[in-house]
Formats: sequence, C-alpha cells, structure tokens
Amino acid sequence: MNSVEGRVCVVTGSSRGLGRAIAAALGASGGRLALCDVLTDELEQTAADLRAAGHEVYAAPCDVSDSAEVDAFFACVEAALGPVEVLVNNAALVPGGPQDEARRNRHYAYLTSPEPRTSLGFTSAMSDAEWLKYWGVNVHGVFFCTRAALRQMEPRGFGRIVNIASIAGLSGLSAHSPHYSATKGAVIAFTRSVAAEVAGANILVNAIAPGGVATPMFDDYLARLDPEARGRLFQMIPAGRLGTMDEYADLVVYLSGDGHYLAGQVISPNGGMF
Repeated sequence: MNSVEGRVCVVTGSSRGLGRAIAAALGASGGRLALCDVLTDELEQTAADLRAAGHEVYAAPCDVSDSAEVDAFFACVEAALGPVEVLVNNAALVPGGPQDEARRNRHYAYLTSPEPRTSLGFTSAMSDAEWLKYWGVNVHGVFFCTRAALRQMEPRGFGRIVNIASIAGLSGLSAHSPHYSATKGAVIAFTRSVAAEVAGANILVNAIAPGGVATPMFDDYLARLDPEARGRLFQMIPAGRLGTMDEYADLVVYLSGDGHYLAGQVISPNGGMF
C-alpha cells in the first residue's frame, strides 16, 4: 500500500546526505526519480550510482531559491518522465560553518552544565546577510517547488508532498541557530496551511521534523568535538544516538504512498529529545 511503484518522485537537494538516502529509498520502492541540486558534480555521481542500482533517474542542476529555475526544472521533469506525483522538499541550508559550530557548542555546554543563566547573545550578533540567506532556500525554495508541483498535481487529483523541516522549528533546542529555526518553523506552518487547502484533491502534504541525523556532515562535526563535548550532545538525546538516514528515508517513502490518512501532520523522529 505504501509503494511508489511507477510514480514520478522529485527530491530536491538530493546529491548527498539525507537527500541521497531519500532518493535511493524511493527508487528501491519503485519510484521514477527526478533529482536536483546545486552541487552539480555530486548530483551527477548520485544519479550515476542510482542508475547503476537499476533505478530510472532524471537529474539536473537547480537552485530552488530561483523561481525561474524551479519552473524550468519541473517542466523538464514532466517532459522527461511525466507529471510529478511525489515531491520531497529536502533542499536546505544547514548551519555548519565555524561560526555556527561555535554557537552550537556554546549552547550545548550551556544546556548541560551548571553555569549561571544569561543571554547567549546569538540573535543580537547576527548580521542581515546571515539571516536573509537562509530564507531563500529554506522557505522560498519550498514554496517555489510546491507551487510548481501543485500545478501538475491539481489537474490530476493526486499528489504527495513531504517537507523536510526540523526539530529546530518546534523547540528551543536549536537556539544556537535562530535563522535556521525560524525558517524551519515557517516550513511547518506552510505545510499545515497547504495541506488543509489541497487535501480535498487527494494531495496529502506532511512534514518530517528530524532531530539529529547521522549524515556525513554531522559525523564530521562530531569528529571535531572532544569527548566531553560529544557526551554533552548525546546527553540531550534519551535514545542515546542519532537517527540514521535510512530511518528517515523510510518514513518519507511511507508518507509518499497510499496506505495512510495523514495530512498536515508534523512527525518528529528525534529519539525523545522533544
């Protein structure tokens, strides 16, 4: 019932990490894959690997923060594979630079150490540019792709849209990244609004709000931490570990299929953090 056999499945930000894992899971469930990313070389390698695994793949570069590029990509997908039936809005900017890591480490120490309470000073020190760049990909990109997909789904009376949000949009556990948290909160609100709008056309829109995901990027971050800092991080996760990419990808496949009655839901696999 939850197979996506034969369905055209768009996955944005699919060149690596969770996006790649989602694409592989949808392909393994019979989906016909349409992949996009701004990381052209990695996208080409991912597409080649998935074709070698026996999956049908159309892949093209696309900056989801550019509405013209998004519309052109969806038109090419329809021409190459047919109308889009599943959309996974995975593309996002994620805080991972040195300044982001310094804020994250400071916040985790603050949460898990008996030190005096004070303001951590993250928001007051943030620049306009740092704030604004996250909205182009994380929010505008989700809107542009959803709009393009609905234009193909609505006339046919079928669709599944899965937005990858974050626990950052639900809780204060990502206070180290107020820009990222704000955009993911916007994705959650947008999910609920659009879901209520289109459910009557058999288009089900839901969001997944992951806690920690064991991506190569996050593994690299953990490797840079000293043992005490790693211990502070895992102390905040009752399950004692991060979620695997396959665990999240399997949930995307479920939400992309027919065997559920979910619309406008925000599901947060997070190991008990929130």
